[in-house]
Amino acid sequence: MDPLSSKGITGQLTMIWQVLKAPLILPVLKLLVIICLVMSIMLFIERMYMGVVIVFVKLFGRKPNKRYKWEAMKDDIELGNSAYPLVLVQIPMYNEKEVYQLSIGAACGLSWPSDRIIIQVLDDSTDPAIKSMVEIECQRWASKGINIKYEIRDNRNGYKAGALKEGMKHSYVKQCDYVAIFDADFQPEPDFLWRTIPFLVHNPHIALVQARWKFVNADECLMTRMQEMSLDYHFTVEQEVGSSTYAFFGFNGTAGVWRISAINEAGGWKDRTTVEDMDLAVRASLKGWKFVYISDLKVKNELPSTFKAYRYQQHRWSCGPANLFKKMAMEIMRNKKVSMWKKFYVIYSFFFVRKIVAHIITFLFYCVVLPATVLVPEVEVPKWGSVYIPSTITLLNAVGTPRSLHLLIFWVLFENVMSLHRTKATFIGLLEAGRVNEWVVTEKLGDALKIKSTAKAPRKPRLRIGERMHLLELGVGAYLFLCGCYDFAFGKNSYFIYLFLQSIAFFIAGIGYVGTFVPSS
Repeated sequence: MDPLSSKGITGQLTMIWQVLKAPLILPVLKLLVIICLVMSIMLFIERMYMGVVIVFVKLFGRKPNKRYKWEAMKDDIELGNSAYPLVLVQIPMYNEKEVYQLSIGAACGLSWPSDRIIIQVLDDSTDPAIKSMVEIECQRWASKGINIKYEIRDNRNGYKAGALKEGMKHSYVKQCDYVAIFDADFQPEPDFLWRTIPFLVHNPHIALVQARWKFVNADECLMTRMQEMSLDYHFTVEQEVGSSTYAFFGFNGTAGVWRISAINEAGGWKDRTTVEDMDLAVRASLKGWKFVYISDLKVKNELPSTFKAYRYQQHRWSCGPANLFKKMAMEIMRNKKVSMWKKFYVIYSFFFVRKIVAHIITFLFYCVVLPATVLVPEVEVPKWGSVYIPSTITLLNAVGTPRSLHLLIFWVLFENVMSLHRTKATFIGLLEAGRVNEWVVTEKLGDALKIKSTAKAPRKPRLRIGERMHLLELGVGAYLFLCGCYDFAFGKNSYFIYLFLQSIAFFIAGIGYVGTFVPSS
């Protein structure tokens, strides 16, 4: 290209920028900064509040078995085993080739009178070979005297919610008092029912007992360590605060025991969003039911270790709550069975701040607006908004996983990358756009990765560029890198240090160099 013509193009672009800057870009950016600062304060107050509550709970709070009536189940000579409630254990699964034996084995290993427990495997698998393997596994346990039912259906309508709803229709379920639910990669300890069922037996107002998750593959790669940090905060702080103060929190969809009458009173399972567990929890809470979270009861499970699986999971976990919020906000406000304070907590704290504001502020402020202020120095962001509040929120999050304190910087950068997908999913949920009801089952690897990694690697590994390249991440990375270069050359705030690091994180995700790689078989 002719140097003169390139200078002319540059000059035209500069002129257009100057013409648009004062009347359009400056006021829009100033407004976005104000909106982001307000959302930052909302999130900061929420995190500080939960931090204060959790300190009081840990120092002065009583454990669940002290707050509620809890007595160990005992034998009754006259009634025999009929003194124990009949418990249904549901295991929904879909093409779970790698983990079906683990989950079925753990459920069949639960310690409870054998004639007072029914294991129900709800198999939605579409692969005939996997279906056959799961059925054979169920028959194997049945031959050992375990009361296990293998249930399939003609379609996958409603996905997991549909499977659970269909499972409740069988005649033998009508005799059951409670239902324990475990996803296909969850492995409860044998004493799980002995520790949870007494809460439901002795406290008729309790509908749900939720256990904590324990991640068996947290050390598999850096991505699983980052997930552990986020989820540990959720279980250590968010669930504990909800249980201790309002007796409300979102059901995690697994590792919990429900009172079947509470499920029925709340309207049963619904498939109107991708968070059927949260949907049921909110509806049950509006009926006046209470929930209990047991932080020291941990159930082993697996984190998604491939970037593809994690992205799909985060889309579902971000889109679903936003969509549910849109569908239920008015219903919650009109409800007359719960207090005004609890309604405020559910609408503002549980949904709006944690499920919507937290995602939007992370991406909009730290990955779009703050970098843009480098290009428009007339717009200033106060230090408390750009440094102090984010630093405090980050440190508060770290309390959940003390062993990963040294990974805090990596966690911040990775969370900002994932906020791109969470923000997009949040808007899809609020607007009920295209992928609002997309349900992709999170892939579990079980021991498959260990087996494959010991096998001889193929000489010519196939590199599918289309699967590995993520254009959105690359685009945001390029934007941050350009802003970093501009700040390095002309800026005064030294934002370029953060901008370069964050752009590298987006580039790494953009080329798919995140998580575990599963060798081709």
